[in-house]
Amino acid sequence: MPDSPCGPEEFAADTNVSRETLDRLKIYAAILEDASALHNLVSRSTLPDLWRRHLLDSAQLLPFVPANARSLVDLGSGAGFPGLVLAELLRDRPKFRTVLYESTGKKAQFLKDVADRLGLRVDVRNARAEAAEPEAFDVISARALAPLPKLLSYAQNFWSTHTIGLFLKGQNVEGELTEARKSWRMTVARHESRSDPSGVILEVRELHRAN
Repeated sequence: MPDSPCGPEEFAADTNVSRETLDRLKIYAAILEDASALHNLVSRSTLPDLWRRHLLDSAQLLPFVPANARSLVDLGSGAGFPGLVLAELLRDRPKFRTVLYESTGKKAQFLKDVADRLGLRVDVRNARAEAAEPEAFDVISARALAPLPKLLSYAQNFWSTHTIGLFLKGQNVEGELTEARKSWRMTVARHESRSDPSGVILEVRELHRAN
């Protein structure tokens, strides 16, 4: 439940991750807490509830990643949420490819450092997603990057016929959807957030420009 305490053990019980995965995520959490003392990687007010606000918030997307997916791009990865967490949870899928876009240099370097420490094969790109060359991915993820209409314009560069968008959104989601549908046609499923009572996971398919 969102109002119950959440630490590593509660996270593991909720997500059913292995002990090895949990140990690596503990390393990630410790690095983030240390780095946040020097850099504004995430809001410091969220650090006391790090395992729910960031790790569980990211991990809850895993059940929506199709079993046959082979690639994921995370737009505006920041400190790695949700993309780096998903890379860890998907590490055992053969030949799965994860790309993280982050335009801020210090955050991109943080992502590279954590990936190296955890032994994760991820491609960290210190660049703006909206300026990227078109490249198709099976899954596109994003959290707190931009309002949905703008986010979809970024995502279009990475969309193909079978792509799924998994976007973590807050309490303004209905207004964002209304605005987005003025420019986009899509199929949308809403899923209740397991980490935030006011949060929503948007599962977007069949994205096309309205005109």
